[in-house]
Amino acid sequence: MTGEEREKFLAELHVGVIAVERPDRAPLSVPIWYGYEPGGEVLIWTEQGSVKEKLIRAAGRFSLTAQVEQPPYRYVTAEGPVTTIEPATPDMVRPIAIRYLGEAEGTAFTEQNYGTGSLLIRMRPERWLSTDYTKE
Repeated sequence: MTGEEREKFLAELHVGVIAVERPDRAPLSVPIWYGYEPGGEVLIWTEQGSVKEKLIRAAGRFSLTAQVEQPPYRYVTAEGPVTTIEPATPDMVRPIAIRYLGEAEGTAFTEQNYGTGSLLIRMRPERWLSTDYTKE
């Protein structure tokens, strides 16, 4: 994929899988909802004290993979440094929930799941890996 194609693909609706290193074990890999706009940062919403938050904070970076699971397969992996880990506000995380659930359900999800320990983590993609089997 070209740079423009992979950024557009990452901005489409996919459940992502983040991977982050951890000492003395294989990397933690877990599915996650995320936000991304071409040219911007990857946004993830998690809770303070979660395994994800602790490992991301310690590593200072993570990777995110998004894929199409039916042939012809396509995927994009973006890796980069964490630029901020900050307390989240409902206005910061609601767009992520709405992206996956739609307006009404996303708003309800945010109201039910947002708490004082909610964090927004931002990552700036620096390295990309992608394949598009529709081009073969």
